[in-house]
Amino acid sequence: MMKNQHIKQKKRQIIVGMTGASGAAYGLRLIEQLVTADVMVHLLLSDAARVVLKQECDVCLPDDQAETVQALADAIHCPADSLRSYGTQDWFSPAASGSSGIEQMVVAPCSMGTLASIAHGMSDHLLERAADVMLKERKQLILMPRETPLSAIHLEHMLKLARLGVDIIPAMPGFYHRPKTMDELIDFMVSRVLDHLKVNNNIAQQWGMGV
Repeated sequence: MMKNQHIKQKKRQIIVGMTGASGAAYGLRLIEQLVTADVMVHLLLSDAARVVLKQECDVCLPDDQAETVQALADAIHCPADSLRSYGTQDWFSPAASGSSGIEQMVVAPCSMGTLASIAHGMSDHLLERAADVMLKERKQLILMPRETPLSAIHLEHMLKLARLGVDIIPAMPGFYHRPKTMDELIDFMVSRVLDHLKVNNNIAQQWGMGV
């Protein structure tokens, strides 16, 4: 008689890309919340993202990918074993192929240059390739653009991607919950991204709940 075997559920995986747009704190908070929710995060950092992380958040990341993971884990106080980091030209990473089984990707923050590359199907580095994979496989892609003012070119690129099914969630925090700190503004936006990813969270006040 065959014995019942316990099959361990595969850990959920999400790609998080960060670019050189201002708003690195959004990406850090998102990564922290995903790890807290027991998600394996595949991290794709552009070279400019590393510069902005240092400028805005005092997070200095080494070039070595394993050391990058540990430095990032230390910065956001989360376990390093839930993070994977890849170089911009690491074409053998899971993010580069539609057969990896990864169903969701977020770029937070997303620069206008990266948004333009994605809109035109360019894949000069891994982050762009990963986004292209999400589009061609019809999987979920979320972009958090951060720029002001927006030109007609920026808006046209967003419209094109929205029509392709991309979730455009601009870094435009609301104020109806009367935020008192910068962290509350960051959490407002990160909570919206988590909601679209269907990741349970309670980091921001929902409309109608005490408003």
